[in-house]
Amino acid sequence: QRGLHICANAFGQLSRRLDDTWRKVKGVDALTPENLKEPLRDIRRALLEADVSLVVVRKFIKNVEKKAVGSAVLRGLDPDQQLVKVVRDELVSLMGSENETLADANDGGPRVVLMLGLQGVGKTTTSAKLANLLKEGKEEGKEDEAKEGSGAGAAEEGSSVCLIAADTYRPAAVDQLKKLGAQIDVPVFSIEGSSDPVDIVKKGIDFAKKGGYKSVVVDTAGRLQIDEDMMTELKNIKSEVNPSDAILVVDAMTGQESANLVKAFDDEIGLTGSILSKADGDSRGGAALSMKAVTGKPIKFVSNGEKMGDIEPFYPDRMASRILGMGDVMTLVEKAEGAFKDEEVERLQSRIMEAKFDFNDFLEQMKMMNRMGALGKTMRMIPGLNQVSDKQMMEAERSMSKITEMVEKMTEEERGGRGA
Repeated sequence: QRGLHICANAFGQLSRRLDDTWRKVKGVDALTPENLKEPLRDIRRALLEADVSLVVVRKFIKNVEKKAVGSAVLRGLDPDQQLVKVVRDELVSLMGSENETLADANDGGPRVVLMLGLQGVGKTTTSAKLANLLKEGKEEGKEDEAKEGSGAGAAEEGSSVCLIAADTYRPAAVDQLKKLGAQIDVPVFSIEGSSDPVDIVKKGIDFAKKGGYKSVVVDTAGRLQIDEDMMTELKNIKSEVNPSDAILVVDAMTGQESANLVKAFDDEIGLTGSILSKADGDSRGGAALSMKAVTGKPIKFVSNGEKMGDIEPFYPDRMASRILGMGDVMTLVEKAEGAFKDEEVERLQSRIMEAKFDFNDFLEQMKMMNRMGALGKTMRMIPGLNQVSDKQMMEAERSMSKITEMVEKMTEEERGGRGA
């Protein structure tokens, strides 16, 4: 049977609570300290329930109250819409204002991204996902450069990535990374039988330089909890290879505690940012909302699914729009551009205009939609659809799956055939 993959909405509960809040100022003539008391109390409660740090919540509410009461209502906006705008602006500021990309390579060598994290956060899988993103040239700021390049040169720039397997502790960690590397067609450097991660990484960088690789993603060992041995090992690796980025992979399920984890790693090792993994799980969003404010370190990417393509740059403005139910049209367009080839779209348009669209074309459309990811995740990027529950999304995907299966069981003649 065809598997269903419905992504839970990490900010679903927060979005619904905030929607209820806007209704409490609907119809008022102006925003005043008196009519803002209850909405601000609801916003505070919603953020705390989303596992946002108390210190962050207090500062957030103070800023919202100051700006909402002190600002004139913009022309064309109702007071409740003005409050939404103020909250959105503060959410964007809270999460870092803008997307922060990976740093460029040091000293003319390959760009080295050191992946850090505790065991169980999905570090190895996230390392492969990041390598796949770099391979496809979709890391922010690189995709446009690749498009401007010409022919083989542009392709070489996008695909010049390798992985280094430096986790010598977890059983089968190296084998797992090799399998993932084969899946995304990215080479994995490892030394059979070696228990010295510093030596592995050092020789892996030499391998990358000789091979002309532009980017290297290093999967390091984790522990069940922070300990002195792990920190010493990671410090030694970092001092030896001088990475352009030291990224901590944190589990979105840990909520505001993930911010404390980032701070602990940053104090010991020095980080340039973090990647939020398992963001498609049933988390409450506290990690994304607390991280930047508590640590000063940005979230650079978000991993939100099990597939290798389920990772994307973290945009605070787009995330704020998703939280407030405004959708994320920019990310939706980018996903569509990656999933749909121009010639496919033109051919299907031509079939429709000539009244020749049949079930074979329908199946092609379904395949194109599937390339964009899980239906629930895609639908929530459309403005206004944040109110659709996970259960309703599951029913919709189940119905689509059944229809596809029915069409696939048809004969070529029943589908209409290509000669129609």
